[in-house]
Amino acid sequence: MNCSISHLNHFRSVLISSSQNLNLSSITMAALGNRGTVTEASGFNPEEDAQKIYSAMKGAGTNEATIIEILVRRTIAQRQKIKEAFKQSVGKELLDCLKSELTGNFEMVVVGLMMPAPVYDAYELRNAIKGAGTEEACLIDILASRSTTEIKEIVATYKREHGKSLEDDVCGDTSGMFQRVLVSLLTAGRDESTKVDEAQAVQDAKDIYEAGEAHWGTDEVKFLTVLCVRNRNHLLRVFQEYQKIAGRDIEDSIKREMSGCLEDAFLAIVKCLKNKPAFFAERLYKSMKGLGTTDSVLIRIMVARAEIDMLDIKAEFLKMYGKTLHSFIKGDTSGDYRKILLELCGGEK
Repeated sequence: MNCSISHLNHFRSVLISSSQNLNLSSITMAALGNRGTVTEASGFNPEEDAQKIYSAMKGAGTNEATIIEILVRRTIAQRQKIKEAFKQSVGKELLDCLKSELTGNFEMVVVGLMMPAPVYDAYELRNAIKGAGTEEACLIDILASRSTTEIKEIVATYKREHGKSLEDDVCGDTSGMFQRVLVSLLTAGRDESTKVDEAQAVQDAKDIYEAGEAHWGTDEVKFLTVLCVRNRNHLLRVFQEYQKIAGRDIEDSIKREMSGCLEDAFLAIVKCLKNKPAFFAERLYKSMKGLGTTDSVLIRIMVARAEIDMLDIKAEFLKMYGKTLHSFIKGDTSGDYRKILLELCGGEK
């Protein structure tokens, strides 16, 4: 993926504005989750890190190894502190300096690492929508996998960073039932409880079966009503009941009954509910298998999940494909881009 200049310039402007909007004093230094390869650095000294990064960029050439070593061993919250310290000690925006030194996919990873999670998601969604064509896969990957709380943060951040409504932008760039599914996910109306209503679960399974496999034609609204609103525990029970009634997995039925982006969206929702790390493992595998690499997908997942559940994604990848994620990345990338991704991957095992 060759990143266009305008693409990267927009990335940088978003990042600078986001740092101005954050109340850094309210940020804890901890990682976003407890199953990531990136964890909080002990003995953290943002002033020292800022100075090392400055020295790595000073003079002719850039010491990329130093930049990689520091950034992949700090949490997102710690990186915000480094940005603050850099500005105080050097009198420049860290990102302005990085942008003049780095290029291509390596730059995209570094800049992504500097963004707080909702800012990065909002940026990725904006980039997927604007310009010619829409990267539907990005919309699906993010909206199907984020929690209700995360989606609310993304929607608010998108409005603040881009001055537009995410829902309006999505509606302006998509259509039909696919649009309705995305809007339903954006409203963040999923029940967040853990309660399972047994009678309702059986009824939901019957409703989905009647809406699809039982008749010619498919009533996608029934699928939407159940899959985008019910809580995770309830839906896992619905999927069990569906298997009994239909004699096949819900995913198989979606593949038989739907196509295109709508099929992809419903499959992503189901897969994320069943096993989110396995969903991301499959997306990573597909981004690298065969000729060429879908760098946008590879970068987005490696950056976004590094301090959340990368350990689980790696385990699922090995279980599903018999090879390590590390070996796939190593064989499919090169240079500093490869080095930083392998660091985010966190070793061969």
